[in-house]
Amino acid sequence: MFSLAKIHFHHPYKRSRLPKSAKLKSFIERIFEGERQGLERLDYIFCSDEYLLDINRSFLNHDYYTDIVTFDLSAASGSPIIGELYISIDRVVENAGLLNCDVQHELLRVIFHGSLHLCGYKDKTKSEITGIREREDYYLRLFALN
Repeated sequence: MFSLAKIHFHHPYKRSRLPKSAKLKSFIERIFEGERQGLERLDYIFCSDEYLLDINRSFLNHDYYTDIVTFDLSAASGSPIIGELYISIDRVVENAGLLNCDVQHELLRVIFHGSLHLCGYKDKTKSEITGIREREDYYLRLFALN
């Protein structure tokens, strides 16, 4: 049976080193299954700080750098998720240095973070931040075991 891919990685800025991208795509699908969310399509766009800053300003009226901006493009609440996730490689690299962790680890964390936003997790309050961080850590550990 023919199946269309649900997860797509785009590298308009510079090629990002994604660990085992086929495995990662399959794992992202498992995140949505684990969170009991239907998934239709996700597009991860790896870009520069400036590109993401422009998106942040234009669409969210935020005038600051960030590592990820996530857009839920789903047809309606409860329908399978369609999303665009813009990730600043510049910010991921800088944050990895600040956090004293591997760039690939930080990139995975940000990828999972955006996926969790689409699954309904928020990060505005302290308790929401704690909740989404716990899920990020859970999926990072699970990914490492596979």
